[in-house]
This record gives sequence, structure tokens and C-alpha cells, in this order.
Amino acid sequence: QVQLVESGGGSVQAGGSLRLSCAASGSIVTINSMDWYREAPGKQRELVASIVSSGAADYIDSVKGRFTISIDDAKRTLYLQMNSLKPEDTAVYYCNGVIRTTDRSGYQIFWGVGTQVTVSS
Repeated sequence: QVQLVESGGGSVQAGGSLRLSCAASGSIVTINSMDWYREAPGKQRELVASIVSSGAADYIDSVKGRFTISIDDAKRTLYLQMNSLKPEDTAVYYCNGVIRTTDRSGYQIFWGVGTQVTVSS
């Protein structure tokens, strides 16, 4: 149906930058919104940033001014530019999409498998 594949994770020192990508493929009709979540060891998965089809974006307070979410509609790829990374940003980052597919009338939620981001002090 729909596949979301994240890439761009890795290990960086505090203050460094990473750019995550999430490529969507499959039987996609429209993408309503996409999000980045993260899950740190021993913590619940949290919503980090979201973007809707109009381009409006929102962020949790802890990443405002450091992270930027964007989407390339033509490539159906979601990005998360992460600057000034901190050790507390260490987590597995997942992308999530609310997507209408060719085989159903409504929207469905799809998840990627995640990419590890490790920030050392």
C-alpha cells in the first residue's frame, strides 16, 4: 500500500546538525499531513513537528528555533532539519503520514520504521 522510509539519522556531537528524510511511496492519492515523532529510551513516543498540506507547521517547545519541518510534494518526501542538537534530542525518530490511498475513500495513518539519532555531549 504505502511505505514510509526514513533516512539521515546518525551520531553527532552536541551543537551539530542532521537532516532527516522520509520518502513516501505506494498507492498514494493525497497526503493530508505528516509528522515527525521521536522515542527516547524509557520514554513515551512524542510528537516533535507536524506539517499539513497547506504548509503550516508546528513544533514542540523544546525544538522551536532549532528544527524545521518541510515537505516536497513532488517528491512526496518529508524532511526534518535539526540544528543545534542537544543530547536530549537522542531518540529514534519516526515519520507518520495521514494519507488517502487508491483503495479506500478515507485517510489512513502510516508509520515509518524509524531512524536513530544520537547526540553526544
